[in-house]
Amino acid sequence: MKNYLVRRDLGSLFDEVFDNFFQPAVYDKFSCTGMKTDIQEFEDRYELAVEIPGFTKEDIALDLKNGYLTVSANKQEKEENKEKEGRYLRKERSFTCNRTYYVGDVKIESIKAKYDNGVLTVAVPKEKEKLETSSRIMIE
Repeated sequence: MKNYLVRRDLGSLFDEVFDNFFQPAVYDKFSCTGMKTDIQEFEDRYELAVEIPGFTKEDIALDLKNGYLTVSANKQEKEENKEKEGRYLRKERSFTCNRTYYVGDVKIESIKAKYDNGVLTVAVPKEKEKLETSSRIMIE
């Protein structure tokens, strides 16, 4: 509470004002507001259309582990784009976000993905139904 009552220098006060000014009413620093997903079912597969605008194909990674497909997007400022003069008051265009989907027991080689116009389309084959096996042995 003391930090809110004591005014530091004018520069930090200016920064705090702009922090609150640019922050949305509901804001979580650690969430990614993108990655809205449409999931469509076909006879043999599911298709995920994941919105990831502003990224390149190289910024996106897909990982499959224990039946969970994780889509990660990492956008970092490149060294050659840094300005020599001026200082940033707020930087929101360099960030990392991810989202995980349960896809079941599928082989990684069977998943197909393409990225076009800010939409990542991922085709995941349907999980094969497992035949129930009985451990009971019939007595003759």
